[in-house]
Amino acid sequence: MTRSAPFKIGVVNASSRLDPARGAAIQAWMDQAYPGGEVQLVFHPMAFETHGHFGGDDAVRAAAFVEFANDPRLGAIWFARGGYGACRIAEAVLPQLTDVARKKRYLGYSDAGSLLALLYKAGFPHVAHGPMASDGARHDATGRRAVDWLVGGDRAALEPSLLDDPRPAVAFNLTILNELVGTALEPDLSGHVIMLEEVSEALYRVDRMMFHLTGQASIRRAAGIRLGRVSDVTANDPDFGLTAEEIVRYWCERSGIPWLGTADIGHDPDNKVVPFGLNR
Repeated sequence: MTRSAPFKIGVVNASSRLDPARGAAIQAWMDQAYPGGEVQLVFHPMAFETHGHFGGDDAVRAAAFVEFANDPRLGAIWFARGGYGACRIAEAVLPQLTDVARKKRYLGYSDAGSLLALLYKAGFPHVAHGPMASDGARHDATGRRAVDWLVGGDRAALEPSLLDDPRPAVAFNLTILNELVGTALEPDLSGHVIMLEEVSEALYRVDRMMFHLTGQASIRRAAGIRLGRVSDVTANDPDFGLTAEEIVRYWCERSGIPWLGTADIGHDPDNKVVPFGLNR
């Protein structure tokens, strides 16, 4: 019997520096999780470049992303990590992407949301907020959930509310979406369920971002907002007096955007997959 070819996932770094030791840990996890080689990771050779804060300068990160996105030998693209930097290359990469790139699945969250937003705006059908490659090295179930979606769009990997809600959805880190509105990267989210999560922010900053986000005419055309986990909250002195959920509910009520409840997403091992749009 002829053995089927392995499904190859390209790992790229569009943001902050990726420690080679972390890359080795990701590869070691993959070798343990899929010892038969039916799924394989392919790290771009430039994934461990450094340039100040970034994983290589903008031109290096952009070229690496374009090369792997357009490579027909790779079935999907998995972002290695977050941090900051994806917004600096998004507009440069889009004109270079081919029909091969358009067919792939793309998965990440946090800073990767900038690229996911622009790909979705450009009509790429398989982009999703979900675990990154570095998460798999730390949490086996999290990595397997991500790989299951990247390989076959596994519905068991999805955020649970998506299974019952027919409306299109997206998910973003609150800071990322707040910075995208009004820019060339912002997709049309009319009629969408918007899921938000946040990490390492004081609650007054969450409040300020929700003021700005819900004040946008484009966001007020959304079907509603769900809130994922807001974790590692930095201290307010004095205490802010509201929880993250109370803040989001307040701004939803004030802006007229429906509050839809919670979402099973966040900067943690339980982060579920949220495909953008209706492709689920």
